[in-house]
Formats: sequence, C-alpha cells, structure tokens
Amino acid sequence: AHTELNLRERRAIEDMLYTKVPVSRIAAEIGRHRSTIYRESKRNSFSDEELPYLDGYYGINAQRYAAARRTRRRKLIRLPELREAVIDRLKEGWSPEQIAGRLGFEGQPIRISHETIYAHVYSREGQSAALARYLPSRRKKRKPRYARRPRGLVFPPDRSIHGRPEYVKTRETFGEWEGDLMIFEKAQGKMNVASLVERKTRFAMLFRNNDRSSTQFMNRLMDVMVSLPQPARRSITFDRGLEFREWRKLQPGIGTVAWFCDPQAPWQKGSVENLNKRARRYLPRDTQLAALSNPKMKAICDRLNGTPRKCLGWRTPTEAFREEMKKLR
Repeated sequence: AHTELNLRERRAIEDMLYTKVPVSRIAAEIGRHRSTIYRESKRNSFSDEELPYLDGYYGINAQRYAAARRTRRRKLIRLPELREAVIDRLKEGWSPEQIAGRLGFEGQPIRISHETIYAHVYSREGQSAALARYLPSRRKKRKPRYARRPRGLVFPPDRSIHGRPEYVKTRETFGEWEGDLMIFEKAQGKMNVASLVERKTRFAMLFRNNDRSSTQFMNRLMDVMVSLPQPARRSITFDRGLEFREWRKLQPGIGTVAWFCDPQAPWQKGSVENLNKRARRYLPRDTQLAALSNPKMKAICDRLNGTPRKCLGWRTPTEAFREEMKKLR
C-alpha cells in the first residue's frame, strides 16, 4: 500500500544526501523506490534566493512542507460544511464529477475537484463512513490509475455515429452492418453470442464467443466476415461496450470501418437491437450456450433470415441479401 515518508525516513535521506550517497543506495537503505527519493528531494527541498548557500534538503523542513501540502489537499477534512454538502449529494446518487461541476456552477466560494472527492471517499475517513457505496460504480477500492482510461480515447470523436456518412443512415448502400453482443445468465460464465445485421437487407449473422475479451471477439468477427467480398463489409456500427475496444484491427484486417453510437444510446443501432429481440425467442437468457452446436446456431440464423419482412416489401432477408450479392459480381 502507498504510505507517505515519515520524519525518521526524511532525516535518513537528509544525512545520506549530505554525504553524497547515490540515490539508488538511499532507496535501498530505507526500502523505498528510487523515484520516491528523487521526487522527495526535488519537491521538499529548501531554497532561499537571499541565502543560496543554505539551499538543500532538510528532513524537518521536508516534513513541514509535506504536512502543509496534505492539509491543503484535504479540504473535506478541514471544512465540515463542504464535507456535509458533498456527502448529501453522494447519497442522492450524484457522481463526484457532477458534485464538483455543480459547486462551480453555483459559484460557491470554495471550489473542489472530483479527484478530491474521490480521494476523500477512499481515504480512511471515507472508508469508515462507507462512502464508496454511494458512488455510481459502488467499488470498495479505487481502480489503479492505469486502468482508468477515459472512454473518449478508446472510442475517439472522429468515429462517432454523427460523422457516419448519410448514405449509411438512409440504407442506400449495401455492406453497412451493425454489431452487438447478446449476454446470458451468469451460469453460462463468459460465453455470449455476437449478433450482426446488414442494414439494407436486414440479413443476420450470429456466432458464439467463449469469452468477452475484445481481442478474441474481433478475431472471431474478422474470421466470420472475411468470407464476404470487400464491398459487402464496408462498415460496422457498434455501441461503446469495452468488448469493441479493439476496433482498430478491423480496417487493416478486413478493410471494414467502425462507427460508434453515443454513450447509452442503443437505439442508434436499432437494426441489431431489433434482431436481438427477435433472436431471444430462440436464445433466451438461460440458454445452455456450451451445448449450442454450430448447426443449431445456423438453423436459428436461417429461420431469422427466412422470415419475410414488411420493410423489405415482404421479401426475406436471404432473398434481399442474394440480390445485392449478385450485383457485386
């Protein structure tokens, strides 16, 4: 666990720096990482322009600087009214970002960042008050920093559905798909079924995944779609589920472009949502996926694709799909 340096350690650092002991050896002596020592000596050193010969690292001073910094950082310990206001809003179900943003919007004299609220929730005081249960994610421990990648980088703005060409939206062109995952009861473990539908012909493909890992999902998807000619697989629109975060493999792999719906906007890929609803008649949530053979899965697809559809002028998706494929020859 992360623990701050104490006065005894700071005095030991002072003595060793004074006698020019290398940083890596200081780190080994006090059982810390060398970057901790570098950071400490840089951040908590004393300097005075008028008395430059006194510049340097002093353990007692360093302890004082660190304590002052910690006090500044811990507004929610020092300011009971602010703390109560934050906790009340957490209990209302607001996220730390919403709380911090609203305090700014209301022009409160004391501002606070969402990071400060998170730090308080996961501090000793916050944990003894069990504040984490009020967070939207209800995580008892905070994820490590590297695991908190903002979704914006995973799904960049230039891949947004709002940048998708109009002809995809109007279903004029063939080869524009929508993709999703059908999730099943916990008893089925990580198994799921991927659903794909071609927007113009409503032609559906279903395949089983044994895992929810994005790498495996994208590899399976490419295996399934590579049998189609290139113009029959121009693009796929997904939602922002992390199962689709390896989307960058698609274009170099099979020449297919990826688009993404807005967060929490599944209706923007309505064709695949509709397909999922129809497929659930044959694949309810308690389906034993491990026992679902490939011929059985193909039979479900054939049934879905062999049902006449009003939106296709009562043709079946299979008939519409074959007509489009003929035009490609």
